Amino acid sequence: MTSRIQKRLLLPNRVRRPPEEGFSWVDRRFLKDYAARLSRDAILLYFFFTAVSDQQGLSFYSDSTIAVRLRLPEKAVSDARAELVAHDLIAWQRPLTQVLALPQPVLHRRGSLQSLGDLFRSTGNSAEKNSAGSES
Repeated sequence: MTSRIQKRLLLPNRVRRPPEEGFSWVDRRFLKDYAARLSRDAILLYFFFTAVSDQQGLSFYSDSTIAVRLRLPEKAVSDARAELVAHDLIAWQRPLTQVLALPQPVLHRRGSLQSLGDLFRSTGNSAEKNSAGSES
């Protein structure tokens, strides 16, 4: 038997609100689908970029400023950024960094790749064909 934790605010006067300036959030899928494949520095840098980016995911912090803020050597910042670019989580062209929308989940099916949207569309098409065939 699974017990469900009942949620309640611990400090109702401290409920988070969207910031008046800036715009930040972290897609939960980042932790579930990507964090385990990344170094500690890349995870830290990703969280930094999501915290400082605007509504379009853009930020323009220099490596030296990031290094000071995160207490990392500049080389570690550069390596972590390269790792995030390689995993298609950010785009970078000095001086801009853009936090990218996470890629849609991809399902493996019969030896080929299929996106979740394609899977739903194909399931819907199969259901339409089946219902049309049963009406004849």
